[in-house]
Amino acid sequence: MAEPARRRIRFAVIGVDHRHIYEMTGRLLELGNECVGYWTAGEPQPLAGFIKRYPQIPRVADQRRLIEDPTVQLILTAAIPADRAAIAIAAMRAGKDVATDKPGCTTAEQLAALRQVVAETGRIWSVNYSERFETRSSTRALDLVRAGAIGRVVQTVGLGPHRLNRHLRPDWFFQHDKFGGILCDIGSHQIEQFLTFTGSTDAEIVLAAVGNFANPGDPGFADFGEMLLSSPHGRGYVRLDWYTPDGLSTWGDGRFTILGTEGYMELRKYVDIAGRPGTDHLFLVDNKSTRYIDCADAGLPYYPDLVADVLDRTETAMTQAHCFKTMELALRAEAMATRIGNLAAPEARR
Repeated sequence: MAEPARRRIRFAVIGVDHRHIYEMTGRLLELGNECVGYWTAGEPQPLAGFIKRYPQIPRVADQRRLIEDPTVQLILTAAIPADRAAIAIAAMRAGKDVATDKPGCTTAEQLAALRQVVAETGRIWSVNYSERFETRSSTRALDLVRAGAIGRVVQTVGLGPHRLNRHLRPDWFFQHDKFGGILCDIGSHQIEQFLTFTGSTDAEIVLAAVGNFANPGDPGFADFGEMLLSSPHGRGYVRLDWYTPDGLSTWGDGRFTILGTEGYMELRKYVDIAGRPGTDHLFLVDNKSTRYIDCADAGLPYYPDLVADVLDRTETAMTQAHCFKTMELALRAEAMATRIGNLAAPEARR
């Protein structure tokens, strides 16, 4: 029996200001989808890497050409974070679905406008929370949790350390009004995982703090952040930083621990320091044993599910409510955070 034809979409890229656009574009191309072109403002540092990876994708001089193209079904964006909402709104009003790098927006006003446009147009606004969607260990862990491998989940601990790589960072990266802040940006990953692994549809931000301890010359830039989340289904602690030392073999030792009533799991997503090579390391401890679980054959369902959602008008990649709630909580945490260390007060940052 012949294999059924793969379902494909046509997409375009608007904004290549962050390297996450490499994976976003590449995953869709791997599935056989067609990128009709890209537009970006100026010459951002990640542009050279995008061209090297995808020399076949044409650059267009006017983003309206892509937004108004009736054959384009999906717009990807990894523009400057503060600009992503406007790009998404224009695309949705033109009848396109949107997949954006995180954070999907940087202010509560932008989020309210996005909610309104989604309600008016029925289009999809999806945020690529890559710490779950781009890691096979997360896929395997979620399968195990849903199968009851560690009992009821009662807490998650998410650690999101990153290397600053100052020489690669553009000016906007250190400007809060452009970047959104550490809890809005990296923190949205961790909030999304907390909601998913605890099965929560909402949460309370019990506490939040942001600080600047290593970059006193950039008083508007938070290089440290933490928050405590709570819902009727569990609690979650999050720690984020830009302190990863050059001695580590990768950009950050991202870890996620899931505590259940009958065991726990730890995901070492990007590196097992001084241990096994490669990525996506998952350790599970239960009443029978302590074991390492290979995640090589675990899928990355976000992109095929997103394509299906575009074609079928479904919500399999993630629900729209979940996508909105994650950014709502990230923005709330950023707004309420206590400021410590060298970090300037909000009014002093302007």
